[in-house]
Amino acid sequence: MPKNPKQKQKLLYIMKYFMEKTDDDYGVTVADIIEYLDEYGIAAERKSIYSDIESLRDFGLDIVKTKVGKISLFSLVSREFTLEEIKLLIDAVQSSKFITVKKSRELIRKIETLTSENQAKQLHRQVIVANRVKNSNEEIYRNIDSINRAINTKKKIGFYYTQWAVSRTGAKKIVKERRRGGMRYLLTPKALTWDDENYYLIAYDKDADTLKHFRVDKMEAISVEEERADSTKAVDKFDLAVYTKQVFGMYGGETVSVKLRFDDSLIGVVVDRFSDKVFLQPHADGTFTVSTEVMLSPQFYGWLFSFGDKVRIVSPKSAKNGFNAYLDSVKELYE
Repeated sequence: MPKNPKQKQKLLYIMKYFMEKTDDDYGVTVADIIEYLDEYGIAAERKSIYSDIESLRDFGLDIVKTKVGKISLFSLVSREFTLEEIKLLIDAVQSSKFITVKKSRELIRKIETLTSENQAKQLHRQVIVANRVKNSNEEIYRNIDSINRAINTKKKIGFYYTQWAVSRTGAKKIVKERRRGGMRYLLTPKALTWDDENYYLIAYDKDADTLKHFRVDKMEAISVEEERADSTKAVDKFDLAVYTKQVFGMYGGETVSVKLRFDDSLIGVVVDRFSDKVFLQPHADGTFTVSTEVMLSPQFYGWLFSFGDKVRIVSPKSAKNGFNAYLDSVKELYE
């Protein structure tokens, strides 16, 4: 009788069984393992299973033996990811608006394979995807791949950029339209970044000689071009960490050095926004001054306004004037 070709894979099947069926709370017996192997036509004796378990331990698997009465149970008790880490990954996928419902479910199923089937069932009962606000652009994952290829190969990318619009004709009132009258963008991609649950591309626009950012889910028909990426001093020295601290809500504007005076109670807010490395000068009256670079925009002024009288712009005058103009424009709506 010819030998089962899977016999050589015996150790791999045992490892798979431990990974799928056991954890801190669930163990298997040697008889369970023999029965599992038999389903694949792999013959095994008790003595050889003990030897295989030792081989897996030598390989690095944390398999422990416990006694329940006279029964010996074997369990894989530690893995590459802890249950808490896996839950964290699933929560990130669930809460992300950038990831579509379909892709969220696919990713969560893959993440759940990092633990045992029993623990995966516990995690799955906590998964809520359908009623979340999610993106509907299934092309977004191929877009990200194209952008990364362009960045790594130092090539330009071409794409159309879309926006939502209100339609006053036809049955559909919310429609998508291409910006710039449907003209295609041709830019030098610099980095991908995550902000406010959305993925953004930061790219250099040679015609405007400035960095711009685009929501990846609003980009269509992305292509990696043969044209080489632009190289300038500003682009080559681009620092993503510095850029994202300057931008508020991914809305760009003029970059200026501002001095802001905050009430001491807002120190946590300042650290969250600018990090604990920001230049800070305490004052005796329970306030402190922060000097940093920001991009002046309505989002920046709105951020300041949310703190009421606990913050004020010290300098420059252009920032003060911009904030006053922002306040006046809002006030006019209610007069």
